[in-house]
Amino acid sequence: MTATEIDAGDGLPLTIPEVLRHHVAERGDNLMLASDVGCLTYAEAEARSRALAKGFLAAGAGKGTHIGLLLPNGADFIACMLATTRIGAVLVPFSTLSTPAELRQLLTQSDTALLVAADEFRGRNFSEVLSQAFPQLDFAATHPLALAEAPWLRRIWFTGEANSGSHADWSIAALEVMGQSIEDDLLEAAEATVCPADRFVIIHTSGSTGTPKGVIHQHGSLIRHINNCNEIRLLSADTVLFGVSPWFWIAGFGYELMSMLVAGGRIVGSNSQDAPKVLDLLERERPEITNGYYPSVNWLVQHPSFAERDLSFIRRGNLFPILASDVRPPDPSYRHTSYGMSEAGSAMTISADETDLPEHLRNAAGKLCPGYEAKIVDADTGEECAPGVIGELWLRGPFMMEGYYGRQRSEVFTSDGWWKSSDAVAIDAEGYVFLKGRLGNMIKSSFANVAPREVEAVLEELTGRLSIVVGIPDSGLSEAVIGVVFSEYGKEVDEESLRTQLKERLSSYKVPRRIIEYRQDDMPTLSSGKIDMLKLKEEVTRACAQAPA
Repeated sequence: MTATEIDAGDGLPLTIPEVLRHHVAERGDNLMLASDVGCLTYAEAEARSRALAKGFLAAGAGKGTHIGLLLPNGADFIACMLATTRIGAVLVPFSTLSTPAELRQLLTQSDTALLVAADEFRGRNFSEVLSQAFPQLDFAATHPLALAEAPWLRRIWFTGEANSGSHADWSIAALEVMGQSIEDDLLEAAEATVCPADRFVIIHTSGSTGTPKGVIHQHGSLIRHINNCNEIRLLSADTVLFGVSPWFWIAGFGYELMSMLVAGGRIVGSNSQDAPKVLDLLERERPEITNGYYPSVNWLVQHPSFAERDLSFIRRGNLFPILASDVRPPDPSYRHTSYGMSEAGSAMTISADETDLPEHLRNAAGKLCPGYEAKIVDADTGEECAPGVIGELWLRGPFMMEGYYGRQRSEVFTSDGWWKSSDAVAIDAEGYVFLKGRLGNMIKSSFANVAPREVEAVLEELTGRLSIVVGIPDSGLSEAVIGVVFSEYGKEVDEESLRTQLKERLSSYKVPRRIIEYRQDDMPTLSSGKIDMLKLKEEVTRACAQAPA
């Protein structure tokens, strides 16, 4: 059932130990994870996480200890996540895309005490990355560590084969051996102390608009919110979900991993960069729902074998219009999207409606999830906006984050509990939410503010390509609207023809003055993989100055 309070009296397990025990008892032989390198049942996840949890206890971890994961999606991530949270320790996932400098900052600011890292992923050797982050590391030495640069960091274990010259202490096998000294009754006693109000995870924002912030979520509030989303999305123990979002960010952690863990369903996932192998996995596992971003699956669609594949079983989710080509809607903007953020524990607007929307709801992101209260505020006057007017989204409710790690609550929330999102949003009279972009990204044209997302949606519809809209300096305090579209091999955008089509759909002040093409490989990006908007604006400004319209 959906509920607006954490403990609604419906028997929903509200801690990870309780969720895991429930699923093992009810469906232990069911798959939790299916991938092209192996599968993991709920019973196997319990057994593997039990051995690791004992290891953490033997290493001195307990309730509140911060345990970091530097791991890609997969069975190791699941086992370590369960091991951490079932003993009341706090999970701290880190992006495998982090540079050494970023990783140093994240590890020290999060007060991580224990770290489990992959030995290698997609060509990155993480012992080398960590050595660059902390030059004092000596892999030939034994644990515990004693680094003045990271005083809380005491132990690191790698999931793969130990590097030549490394001490055995650094292997995850050594962690499991340590755990053999811990009896089952001690682990069970630790699990029994975990309660819904305990901290569950510190998940970092991607850092696309500033330094990554550590967002704190508790067991009970996050599990209840995810269960609410599952009820609306019609997810159950029978659901098979194909997910491509990384679990170290909230889109993957909340909307994929936690969604399936709470429901007791199956995640289908792959880290392979071999398109036929991933497509074979999809045809074998037959997921009916998807989660991820367009660029993360477009390479599958472009593969020559895609046209021969039967993916007709995919019928829901935000990648459904891309992967299920036999029923691909002509205009994805007529389908509900979801809108979420780390601070809200993944999606905080949602809709179960997978049908085409009426014109007035084009680009709607559904309605607020149960337990969330919102208001739209004029950033200049502080007054609440009328329905349909764009302003800053303020949120509050029992499923919001506890706060940011290392920040006082008064720095994060207003005195009456509101959190200011910095997102430009409109909510209509029916309660439908429309995301317009970030407040700082609103383009101040000569006539009025332009919401980049509105123009991007029309560009994407007309071109069929991912598009970005930015504002660059113009006369006075005004900005010029510039469109950027991803180019495709052998195809070019007819700029004037496209501008003519845009004029039929948008007010004149919203029509981009220029439309520039970019190869995806040339798009400036941050280490998070997101587009570096500041650098993109600089490049676009130079391009427009060199070749004015």
